[in-house]
Amino acid sequence: MTEKMTEQDLLAECRNGSRRAFESLFLAHQKRVFSVALHFFGGNREAAEDVTQQVFLKIFNKVTDFRGQSELTTWIYRMTVNCCIDEQRKTRRFFSIESYFTEFRAKKTPDERFERREIADEVQKAIGELKEKFRLPILLKYSEDLSYEEIAKVLDCSIGTVSSRLNRGHKMLAQKLKHLKGKI
Repeated sequence: MTEKMTEQDLLAECRNGSRRAFESLFLAHQKRVFSVALHFFGGNREAAEDVTQQVFLKIFNKVTDFRGQSELTTWIYRMTVNCCIDEQRKTRRFFSIESYFTEFRAKKTPDERFERREIADEVQKAIGELKEKFRLPILLKYSEDLSYEEIAKVLDCSIGTVSSRLNRGHKMLAQKLKHLKGKI
């Protein structure tokens, strides 16, 4: 997207069939979409690439449906979440939190890194066992650093619901992972 071209201009050009405008839209948002999908699918690049492709095909086909009632990024996040959910239903994969432990790897001995990897696997498994309605807010909050308001828009629910689901998700994780207390 050029500095002079606003998001609305870009969308108007996309609606008129401009491939250049769609390419600009893709370049501006591809990393966000890929990041959500990559975390959702536990670091599985192939699944994340497939979902990213699906999202942008849907955007290309539905750009005329976007009415501007929300931010474009919110609409794209919503579409990404929906594609991830659809793909997960087909494959039943779970997302990884290995990246949250990478900061510890460089400073630790091989034994400590192995222990961290085991912990990461346990945490990943626990998050993967959460129901979707608790897992998605956790993903959007901690992986994408979205605010409660942004998560509410993406998930099409109230801020109170987001807060409640995050709280319940945290409690479920704390219960499942209580044996790791003091190790993380």
